[in-house]
Order: sequence, then structure tokens, then C-alpha cells
Amino acid sequence: MNLKESINLAIAAIWAHKLRSTLTLLGMIMGVTSVVVIVSLIQGFKAYVDDRIDHMGARTITVRRFDPSDYRDTDAYVDAVRRNKKLTFDDYEFLKDNASLVDRFGVQANSSSCQVKRGTEELNDVPIEGVTADIVDVLHPDIADGRYFTKAENDAGALVAFVGSDVAANLKGTEQSFLGQYITVCGIPYRVLGIANFQGAMFGQAQDNYVAIPFKTYSKTFADSIRQQGIFFVATPQSNGVFDDVVDELRSLMRIRRHLKADEKDNFGIVTPDGITGMRDRILGPVYLAAIVIPGISLLIGGIVIMNIMLVSVTERTREIGIRKSLGARRSDILKQFLVEAITLCAMGGVVSIFVAYAITQIVTAFGYPTPLSITAIVLALTVSGAVGLLSGFFPAWRAAHVNPNEALLAE
Repeated sequence: MNLKESINLAIAAIWAHKLRSTLTLLGMIMGVTSVVVIVSLIQGFKAYVDDRIDHMGARTITVRRFDPSDYRDTDAYVDAVRRNKKLTFDDYEFLKDNASLVDRFGVQANSSSCQVKRGTEELNDVPIEGVTADIVDVLHPDIADGRYFTKAENDAGALVAFVGSDVAANLKGTEQSFLGQYITVCGIPYRVLGIANFQGAMFGQAQDNYVAIPFKTYSKTFADSIRQQGIFFVATPQSNGVFDDVVDELRSLMRIRRHLKADEKDNFGIVTPDGITGMRDRILGPVYLAAIVIPGISLLIGGIVIMNIMLVSVTERTREIGIRKSLGARRSDILKQFLVEAITLCAMGGVVSIFVAYAITQIVTAFGYPTPLSITAIVLALTVSGAVGLLSGFFPAWRAAHVNPNEALLAE
């Protein structure tokens, strides 16, 4: 008996008991679907982090109030809040004046929310960012139209703004051009210099709804916000070869600035792309474990159910096995027939799992969490399904192959 004939017989046997086959596969479908969805969610999260790193720049170093390790648990965060002082503009000036290996160095205030208006159109709770002009050389914002503000405009405290595409789209009205027009931010008019390219939402968070203004202008208007929310610094090294040296230099300068002793822990954070990637991997470690253990339980139960149903099938078809053996079928033919049937049954479950997982990932993506169904997840689903079929079907197939043909022919 060739493989094609075995598959045809397997499909016929499965189709003859459609309801039983469907109920048999439910546990396995749930397990495989869980694996595929979790893998897709993890890959979506990785893609988001990588996108943020690309946006931030692979050569970017950020000095913040907190280190990523401060967020590992509640106790660590509470301790960091008590220990770490907020960064100040004087800290920025000190680092800028003394850091010899830094190429570009910018400062940005943690955003505040404000009402933005133009004519009769208004937007509420728009994040307002205060940044120095150096940010354009460090973070390279994606500009769709116009330009970013200059150092001279920042130093002069000019009332100019660079806006996200959502702000431009919502306040543009019927006019052809938005550049050079005035918008009102917290009651103060700002002239629009540039518009960012559309980025879309990520994890439910809009990335195009913001207004960036010069830091000096921001510090006058939102002085209370700076005291409450704080600021952070962004730097790039003079060359890739001195990246680690720049990190060490900034850390040393901050410790000098904060008068920290050799045995005292840093009361600030220095964030690098490698640090973000490491934090991501630490977060995903337990998730990977859960992705194996939790669906694995469902797959184990599903495999046991499939094995039980295959044993029932062998019992029901004992006379068929006897007839086939009397006509010359070998043990290997019987073994292959039932093994192919188990694998085909599980492969069908794997295909169903892929469609169910695809529907779930589309729903999740619609809610702002990009979850692509990758080729890796599809291959994993089919491989796991086939493996479950092979393992759960081997013993019933072996038992069928060793049925005594004489006794089988006498079976009712």
C-alpha cells in the first residue's frame, strides 16, 4: 500500500466519523492555537521593541532618572523613586560641557498633555514635547513636510512647533497647506514649521498625536510640568568604536555630578539599545516558558484523547484488519495505515488551528497590538500537530498491526 492510498483511507475513515473526529481534536486545536498565538504575540512585541530601537537609533544613549532594572519589581521601583533624583537642565549643561567623546547631545522633557486648537477645531489631551534642536540630529525624526526648528529658534524661545500627522490632519481643515499656519497650545499661538510622517498606532498608543516645541519655550510655559515630570538627555558617540566609552564617560560624569561614593549605587539610569534588548529578553523569558508549559498541558490531554479514540477505532475495525491480513497485508501495512490516519487527523487539526489563530491575531491587531501570523508560527503549528499524531497514534497502530488474523476474522 502506497502513501497516497493510506492517506485516502485515513480521510475516508475520519469523514465516516465527522463528529467524533471533531470532538477528538478540540483539545489539540486549543493547544496548538495557544502556541501559535503566543508565538505571534511575542514576535509582535519583539518587532515593536526593534522598531523603537531603530527609531531611537542604534547609536543612541539616553540618560534618564530610572534604569531599566528599576522596573523589575515593585520594591525595586519604590527604592529607585526614593533614591534617584530628577534630572535637571544644569545636569545637561554639565554633561555637555565635560563629555569629550559625545558627538550630539540633546535634552527632552517628558511630555505634558494640553488642548490644541486652530479656529473652531480643537484636540484635547495632546502630548506636548519640549526638545532642543539637537534632537533632530540624534533621533532623526521622520519629516513629511517642512522642517524642524533650529538651535537659534530654541535659544530665542521662539513660538514655533513641529507636529505629528494626526494633529495636522485634524486641524488642517479644508486648506491645502498646514505649514506656516498658527495653532494654539494651552492658549498660546505657535507657528507650524513641520509635519511628521504617519507612523500609526502601536500597542493601542497613537504615535502621531503630539506637538514638539523648543525646550526653552517649553521650560517657560510648562515649568511646573518639568518639575513634576522631569527631563532626559539623548546622546550619540563620535564613532561606533567609542560607544561603550561614551557610556562609561557619561556614567562617571553623572556620579561626579551627584557626588556618589565608590560603593554607592547609581541614582540615575543610562539606557542603551543593548540594554533595552536585554530587558526585553528578560521579560519574554517567563512568557516563553508559559508558551511551552500551558499549551503543552492541553496538547498532552489532546494526545491522550486521540490515542484513546484510535484504540477504539482499532477495536471497531478488528474484522477489517483480519480481512486485510488474510488478503496479504503485512504488519507494516497495517501499522502505516493507522499511523497515517492519526497523523492526518492531527494535521487537519493543525490546519484548523492556523485559521483560528489567524482570526485571533487579526482581532488583536485591530485593537492596536500588531500581531503578525508568521511563517514560523505556521510551521510550528503543523510540526506540533504532526508530532502529536505520530506519538499518540503509534501505540494504537502497533496494536492493530499485531492483531491475530484468525481471531480478527471471528470478531463481530
